[in-house]
Amino acid sequence: MFRGVLIDKQDGQQSASMQMLSEDSLPEGDVTVRVAYSTLNYKDALAITGRSPVVRKFPMVPGIDFSGTVEASANPDFAVGDQVVLNGWGVGEGHWGGLAELARVPGKWLIPLQSPFTLRQAMGLGTAGYTAALCVLALERHGVTPDKGPIVVTGAAGGVGSVAVAMLSKLGYEVAAVTGRPQEAEFLTSLGARQILERAELSNPGRPLEKERWAGAVDVAGGQLLANICAAMRYRGVVTACGLAAGMSLPATVAPFILRGVTLAGVDSVMAPIAERIEAWRRLAKDLDIHLLESLLREIALEDAIAVAPELLAGQVRGRVVVRVGPSR
Repeated sequence: MFRGVLIDKQDGQQSASMQMLSEDSLPEGDVTVRVAYSTLNYKDALAITGRSPVVRKFPMVPGIDFSGTVEASANPDFAVGDQVVLNGWGVGEGHWGGLAELARVPGKWLIPLQSPFTLRQAMGLGTAGYTAALCVLALERHGVTPDKGPIVVTGAAGGVGSVAVAMLSKLGYEVAAVTGRPQEAEFLTSLGARQILERAELSNPGRPLEKERWAGAVDVAGGQLLANICAAMRYRGVVTACGLAAGMSLPATVAPFILRGVTLAGVDSVMAPIAERIEAWRRLAKDLDIHLLESLLREIALEDAIAVAPELLAGQVRGRVVVRVGPSR
């Protein structure tokens, strides 16, 4: 038996609770992992609270990522004792995820823990940090270098945004941080942001084309905020879109794309190929000041995940929430 958060649905009502679960109830997979840490992401909070139909089958253990140690393996790529990380692949949605002491998954979803990170640090970054790295890689692929101009990051005090600000700043980019929490200005400045913008400045409907401001963007919001950022991109600017915190709609026009050659690049962290995942983690190790990581973290115990989920959805959480599932290590 092992502890885990379990989401179930009875008579149309969804609920989440801490449960003792049987190892026999684990889903199919050729690697069993003793989970050390998971995280609480926006998608996890939606699943736990039932605010959005994230969970595709019930009962479900949420947690879209985890780090831990291989306890049993029928996969030749992983041996008992190996330290591993998982991000995405639908865990916590259609396959039991990381908010439990044991997880069983296909080995092809795992990557080895990348040096120099510990299991805790890997989840301190988690899917949010890995997604931020994918966005930086996408900007670079499209030729956005520090000399091209400033980069704007939305949701800058959140998980993806805070890592993106820190990583881009270390790489030499001038970063403008957008946040709905002006009280976090000092925190964002400590990460390297040179300009703090209030979200309200960019949240109302604007013109199809605005004054050219940014060479690149990392957007976690979607909605009107994303539309306004596209309208204010410089010629041949690049917007990486990886979230929908402000909505799934995009009330924009084609003007930025056909008159300024703006690129809107979608970034998916769930099904990204293994090679891209390893490269993202390699870049996090190289281009993120590891000493800043602690300032991004809030650590909670597994049994606190249910209570913290509504705080995350309400925008009351700074940086990353790492969930201590197993013994500290």
